[in-house]
Amino acid sequence: MKHSTYSVVIIGSGAAGLYAALKLSQQLVLPDGILLITKSNLENCNSYHAQGGIVAVLNDNKTDSLDLHLKDTLKAGAGLSEPDVVTSISEKSNNVVKDLDEIGILFDKDDNGNYLLTLEAAHSTKRILHCYSDGTGRGIVEGLLKQVKQTPDIQIYENTMAVELMLNKDKECQGVIVFNEQLREHEAVHSPAVILATGGMGQLYKYTSNPDVATGDGIALAYQAGAEIQDIEFIQFHPTTLAIPNTNKRFLISEAVRGEGAKLVLKDGTRFMHKYDEREELAPRDIVTRAIFNEMKENNLQNVFLDAAIIGKEKLHKRFPNILKHCLDNGIDITKDYIPVAPAAHYSMGGIRADIEGRTSVKGLYAIGETASTGLHGANRLASNSLLECVVCANELANHLTFVDLSVPNQVDKSIFETIQKYDEQAYYIYDDVEELKSKLQEIMWNYVGIVRHADGLKEALKQVKDIKNKIDTNRKFESREEYELRNMLINAILIIDGALERKESRGGHYREDFNFSESRAYHSVIKKEKTC
Repeated sequence: MKHSTYSVVIIGSGAAGLYAALKLSQQLVLPDGILLITKSNLENCNSYHAQGGIVAVLNDNKTDSLDLHLKDTLKAGAGLSEPDVVTSISEKSNNVVKDLDEIGILFDKDDNGNYLLTLEAAHSTKRILHCYSDGTGRGIVEGLLKQVKQTPDIQIYENTMAVELMLNKDKECQGVIVFNEQLREHEAVHSPAVILATGGMGQLYKYTSNPDVATGDGIALAYQAGAEIQDIEFIQFHPTTLAIPNTNKRFLISEAVRGEGAKLVLKDGTRFMHKYDEREELAPRDIVTRAIFNEMKENNLQNVFLDAAIIGKEKLHKRFPNILKHCLDNGIDITKDYIPVAPAAHYSMGGIRADIEGRTSVKGLYAIGETASTGLHGANRLASNSLLECVVCANELANHLTFVDLSVPNQVDKSIFETIQKYDEQAYYIYDDVEELKSKLQEIMWNYVGIVRHADGLKEALKQVKDIKNKIDTNRKFESREEYELRNMLINAILIIDGALERKESRGGHYREDFNFSESRAYHSVIKKEKTC
């Protein structure tokens, strides 16, 4: 098996991973360079598909303030966001956005060079920057990619998946085993700093806005390595994704569409959000999602509708060109037709427990972006805070690593040797029903661990997921990306179900029919391998 050494290994090519790589290369001269790993192509990530925008509390935005953003985030987070984390990330937003601008990110601006700002649900003022009107994620990722590809000390592995973290006898992370899908070969990558920036896990659900790579790989890897996993039960379901018959794929209809004035209606044009919240369409995502879910259930509907035509044809063409085109490709003219929408799994508030510098409970292992749980999002992410967290935490991690010894260990101890040895052996079996098992898992999670939960359904889900897990040996070497992904999805599914069963309350993205109230004291759940607390 091939061996290689790098000063830093970054797993994931979204906004967090790319920005971390770039900032590290700017700030440090690393003797063994940086390795950036992505299991697909560089553009296939959650960040690339983000539409709405990125939050920034700009110094020259007189309608906004750090205190206002703090209040909005804490309110959306349903009591579980950490005020000091929110404040710190908010304080750094102006400088990070200005740095992205200098790098070459093409934020939309007016004729005078001022940032064009928009409003999204649960924000009390306009503070959302965007690129390409409704293609912010693409704009940020493309801009960062251009710089990363021009940086000599950043090596890139595409179509390569991280499959196991290498821990020494002291349980410190000193590298990672990776699998090249095209070559069907494993490689041991030795490094004193491994950064997980692998995104979310929407693919655990039958309906999701996430790309096919979002299988929660980083969370599963970290859990298997003994890292603490926090608030994993909190899954955000986006209320408005395009509901096209005979397909499980859900294209996101951005929060910004409602921010610009679109209304949720039934087929006959009747509005309903006033029955659920005084903020109506601009209520936090968990409230809007459950409102739509309830209307669909009560009226036996496959979807409700979004009336965007009231925004006006000219503004729709200018502000939402990508959404307009995608809908037209599916026979829907949003300038005059209602858009059929339904909720879908969108974002994981929980993940690997980490601080804003990316440090986890395992030395040498770092986590940033959606795969991490810093305490910013709490129980329900405020729209467009996610891209902000990605870049701020990537920058803070890069700053932190300037004070860390990034020398690659000279010797491999027995623990790491035994891990490597496992991947040197021949795989003795290839599973041929992976896609069938994956689809079954997604169905179980959607039916029992979705928008509305109950103990009976969660227990049934746990039983069925464990039945699937018992069919495969999750501790062995595999010979395909699909097998590794299924392994990771099963690990994450059990973590979510366990967390949902333990949390006997309703809060934010976690709603229990049998515990339809919030505890007076908000608390974080922490799960560690072989131990739940």
